[in-house]
Amino acid sequence: MTTRYDQLPQAAETPPAPRASFAHRVWRGRPEDPGWARPAFWALLAATLVLYLYNLSASGFANSFYSAAVQAGSTSWKAFFFGSLDGGNAITVDKPSAFLWPMALSVRIFGLGSWAVLVPEVLMGVGSVAVVYAAVRRRFSAVAGLVAGAVLALTPVAALMFRFNNPDAMLALLMALACYFTVRAVEDGRTRWLVWAGVAIGFAFLAKTLQAFLILPPLALVYAVCGPVRLGRRLVQLGLATLALVVSGGWWAAVVELWPASSRPYIGGSQHNSFLELTFGYNGLGRINGDETGSVGGGGGGMGGGGRWGTTGWDRMFGAEVGGQVSWLLPAALILLIAGLWATRKMGRASATRASFLVWGGSLLITMVVFSYMAGIFHQYYTVALAPYLAAVVGMGTGLLWERRAETWAGAALAAASVASGAWGYVLLNRIPDHLPWLRWLVLVGGLVAALGLLFLGRAPRNLALGAASVGLVAALAGPTAYTLSTVNSAHTGSIPTAGPAGASMMGFGGRPGGRGEGMRGGFPGGMPGGQNPQGQGQGQGQTPPGGAGGQGFPGGGFPGQNGQGQGRQNGQGFPGGNFPGNTRTGEGGRMGAGGAGGLLNGANVSAQAEKLLKTDADTYTWVAASIGSQNAASYQLATNKAVMAIGGFNGTDPSPTLAQFKRYVAKGEIHYFIAGGGMGGGMGRAGEGRGGMGGESGTASGISTWAEANFKKVTVGSATFYDLTQKKAG
Repeated sequence: MTTRYDQLPQAAETPPAPRASFAHRVWRGRPEDPGWARPAFWALLAATLVLYLYNLSASGFANSFYSAAVQAGSTSWKAFFFGSLDGGNAITVDKPSAFLWPMALSVRIFGLGSWAVLVPEVLMGVGSVAVVYAAVRRRFSAVAGLVAGAVLALTPVAALMFRFNNPDAMLALLMALACYFTVRAVEDGRTRWLVWAGVAIGFAFLAKTLQAFLILPPLALVYAVCGPVRLGRRLVQLGLATLALVVSGGWWAAVVELWPASSRPYIGGSQHNSFLELTFGYNGLGRINGDETGSVGGGGGGMGGGGRWGTTGWDRMFGAEVGGQVSWLLPAALILLIAGLWATRKMGRASATRASFLVWGGSLLITMVVFSYMAGIFHQYYTVALAPYLAAVVGMGTGLLWERRAETWAGAALAAASVASGAWGYVLLNRIPDHLPWLRWLVLVGGLVAALGLLFLGRAPRNLALGAASVGLVAALAGPTAYTLSTVNSAHTGSIPTAGPAGASMMGFGGRPGGRGEGMRGGFPGGMPGGQNPQGQGQGQGQTPPGGAGGQGFPGGGFPGQNGQGQGRQNGQGFPGGNFPGNTRTGEGGRMGAGGAGGLLNGANVSAQAEKLLKTDADTYTWVAASIGSQNAASYQLATNKAVMAIGGFNGTDPSPTLAQFKRYVAKGEIHYFIAGGGMGGGMGRAGEGRGGMGGESGTASGISTWAEANFKKVTVGSATFYDLTQKKAG
């Protein structure tokens, strides 16, 4: 008798395990993760969010230049798309507009206010921490990911820029995403990851133009060598990623270039109304070689060892100008990078672990080198771009060496990193000896003690090894944490903010209320643009910035913090009149447009009476007022929530509008008032600076100022002076 299979007794089937809910997976993470890992990650993000939100409104609108563009974008979709400084679409900011879009959408939803402008930046900071954690956690331990995330969150310049409305927050997030996607591509060889990396870099280009391309060489090279598929397919994938980059970054540029110039705003920062000129000139090669026509330092750069924007050279990231912003763990990161590459030297070509070190480490190194030697405009806050790369390298190196701690060399490398971070932390803290004087000794001793324990990791009991590692981590993070707490406790406004306590950076103009000059010791490095005036060294009188010394080094005179009376000479060298007030339009001396250089880096203080004056019949006009330079215009625009034209763009040096165009606007009744003072402006390009000087090539700001003052009724409100463009001057 034959027994059919379906008649045999069947074993009871094991029911499949119920699929975890989405909420459970989000909270719990990977099944193989320890129970504490994912909750610790969420705690890290929550702590970062609270830290970055703390005291956020103290900075007000932060950089009023960009906040005015946010306000404009919240009222006009055309201004939103182009990044116009005003709702009347006279001129754009000097960057592409993508970084403004999240803030403008936030203001559209919640209304104009400090939090509506700055919270999107905070969220980008939290997102950057999440990306760095995820990138490190994939190939290393959860602890390594937490270390990386904490290092990023507590880097002083990161705490500054993820609470500020410059383009750098979006740039840092997108660059971190590009690195993450590239490593994912090395893991499984899927084209989509490379395409996403290209998209991230393309949109980063729309945030800060060519800086987004700095990390392209290491990313492309790593995948070309380490990709897990055959070489031909790797090259095709890189081609597709390049296409994604061009499309995601080029569509906006193409629209702007093809749009009729007569119906779009003037491209701020360019001298010929061209985004391509802006990209490859002022915002591109000019930053490298110093030839930045139309900038405050334009037309006279060079690749020497020093200049207007600080000393260049291999040690720039460690110097007094930059060190306290980002370099706290930089020596340790370099040690850990070398150790990580050594530890992975025998892994296969397509090792994602080794590729992780190459991607993040290569991005760190190439960005460091470019920043160290760029001769053009360089501000300390640019170094936030280094923070994600540095944090990832520290996390990866720490995690990998901890796993290899039984090997003597791994413990020695960790000990060396601990000594480096402790010693360098001591040096940085000692640069401001009055700020927490006890902390530098704690950092130094803690780093050395931890190093002794780390040297014997392989033979030490686990608890002792964990104790040594914990002491080393606390000592390494103590210095940057102190600077970060000082940063979030301070207000930051203007165009050149810096992190840390007063005196933490010794380069740059003010950036905080009251004309705080961020340690302007010896004045502006190399003298002010336009040439050094040997007869004007240290002649300024007025309020000097903390850590500063009488504005020494400023050709022609002083660097007053608020209302200093600079004394100088109008001789085509340095600042005519010697004035460079931070928040005033009443500087006395040589004429720069109308009233000195006030408002270049910080805007005006708008009184209630001035606000009331501009709001009167405001809806009748396209622009309630016009002012030389963007910062002054921005201050009045943010105070009134009405469009104010910025003559000459940021510096007052762009040839827009021309005098003829301005006269046509006035004849049509489109502008109510001309605001005296503000900006660099003033036609300095013709008054001694030469072609490409701070007055640009046309001197339009000076011509407009002279014409308005000569032909229209003067209205004084408090210390502010206006000219009513609807009322001719009597006689």
